[in-house]
Amino acid sequence: MGSMDVARKVLETEAEAIRWLLETIDGDFERAVDLILAAAGRVVWTGMGKSGIICRKLAATMSSTGTPALFLHPAEAIHGDLGMVTKGDLVVAVSHSGATEEILALVALLKRQGIVLIAMSSRPDSPLAEAADCHLDLGVRKEACPLGLAPTASTTASLALGDALCMAVSEGKGFREEDFARLHPGGKLGKKFLRVGELMHVGDDIPSVGPDAQMKDVIYEMSRKGLGLTTVLDEAGHLLGVITDGDLRRLMEREGDPMRLVAADVMHPGGVCIGPDELATAALKKLEERRITSLLVCTGAGAVEGVLHLHDLWGVGLF
Repeated sequence: MGSMDVARKVLETEAEAIRWLLETIDGDFERAVDLILAAAGRVVWTGMGKSGIICRKLAATMSSTGTPALFLHPAEAIHGDLGMVTKGDLVVAVSHSGATEEILALVALLKRQGIVLIAMSSRPDSPLAEAADCHLDLGVRKEACPLGLAPTASTTASLALGDALCMAVSEGKGFREEDFARLHPGGKLGKKFLRVGELMHVGDDIPSVGPDAQMKDVIYEMSRKGLGLTTVLDEAGHLLGVITDGDLRRLMEREGDPMRLVAADVMHPGGVCIGPDELATAALKKLEERRITSLLVCTGAGAVEGVLHLHDLWGVGLF
């Protein structure tokens, strides 16, 4: 048999394993989801060998979609790591045969502690299935390996059914895109949900002058803070207006002696504002629409809480 024939045979066998799951999924799956949703603690995934590798992945997937989860190696568990499982936790044990010695030894200890157990195996009559509170049948009767030995179709089925379980639990918890972003702050989605208040310049970094400030002091403040503008505030700290780099350029063009003026003569009232709880993506859209480089971050009362510059959005890779 040529390599292409082997590849097609493997893919057909593994696809058949998933099709079987699609056709036979039933109330036991719903019961497994309900058990996980009702668990007060974490979901502990355990499996030996290749099943263990799948379990590590599923624990990671579950954790990243709103359900605290971890992987427990069954051999290590019976040599001291059993303490990782605490009251309120739920265990999902994966074993194609349902007769893996290390898994069964662990299960006996878990049952003594009253831990809820979900089993995934290809034998509904196996010792593991019989010991479980809920059994999910993988239904794999042959591996894709030409020798029928290496875990292939069984691990594919375990991964697919495990992913389905993770997603159903996540959906049952009402896990949202925002929640996913919160758990993935370093990813692109996390950046998408950054808030203006997380990026803005605050305190002494906010450029500000009084309405009577001389133009030399206005220019110095704008140069020192480097945000392309300065706020003009009254004695109570309320916003009177804004002076931008563009205002200064236009002033130099029309005034013979611009340095004789004060901030109140040059400022334009108000300023383009955004709230601190607005999304950074909304700030970027406003900057692009207005063709400006900075936004004032203001409260409803008109107080300036910060300044957001276009470079702040570049800095976090929002583009």
